[in-house]
Amino acid sequence: MSVTASWSHAGGRFGVLVHGGAGDVPEDRVERHVQGCRAAAARAKQILAAGGSALDAAEAAVRVLEDDPVFNAGTGACLTADGTLELDACVMEGAGLRAGAVCALAPFKNPVAIARAVLEDGAHVLYAAEGARAFALRAGFAPADPESMITEAARTKLAEAIASGKVSGWAGGTVGAVARDADGHVAAATSTGGMVGKRPGRVGDSPLVGAGTYADDLGGAASATGHGEGILRVVLSGAAVAALRAGADPGAVAAQQLADMGARVSATGGLILVARDGRLGWARSTRTMTWAAEWDGGDGQAGA
Repeated sequence: MSVTASWSHAGGRFGVLVHGGAGDVPEDRVERHVQGCRAAAARAKQILAAGGSALDAAEAAVRVLEDDPVFNAGTGACLTADGTLELDACVMEGAGLRAGAVCALAPFKNPVAIARAVLEDGAHVLYAAEGARAFALRAGFAPADPESMITEAARTKLAEAIASGKVSGWAGGTVGAVARDADGHVAAATSTGGMVGKRPGRVGDSPLVGAGTYADDLGGAASATGHGEGILRVVLSGAAVAALRAGADPGAVAAQQLADMGARVSATGGLILVARDGRLGWARSTRTMTWAAEWDGGDGQAGA
């Protein structure tokens, strides 16, 4: 499988890159998805420009995307075969390699905020299913009415998956962000509803450190999107950040990692990276992956 696009930028003292999921967004919806990514990147840049941390910026960007129903995360996320929401999210900071994640989480408005609370609590890295729900309640998060988070688009996608007999991806899939702050620290955040029609209890790559999300100040930060089972098997984000430690170009690293994944496990996807020096890069092996980038001293860029 070939990589269909990649991009790199020199970045700056601080910067952020977000993605709205690898897949096949219809042409008439691409601009709406790009706008969502622009809004997320702009929010993160505000935090970074004010001296905020990379972790704060990455989390805030993903919260914006979770609240936007066109993406497969938070409100508007895809449904299991039983018609329920099971949400996954992860955050990681590069300075102390702290991480927090939840998976198979019942409906809560912003799973990435709960993942951040897991990180700050520090007792464990990953909570699953009922354990994730119990942690969220102890941390002061209120459960959401499922009907407030399930969209008609999600119901339609599930009906199509059931009719075809196959689980499937999502045109505007998993969302994520990577950031570098003015102090030179990096962070990553990822959130998803997973696969349309997945079996209850299925967990993909997004909440797993080293697979869908990774950050290390010695290399950089990564957030992945695409076929979760494939990304898991090649530990895509961890491998990409390890390659960044040698000083390679982020766009080239992302493209090579996706090409290797395609060759080894026949999986497609996308990957966004920020290097420890602030360089930004992404690649995709799907037809689209909406994205947006912002950095100090620049006007930003976005596309699909």
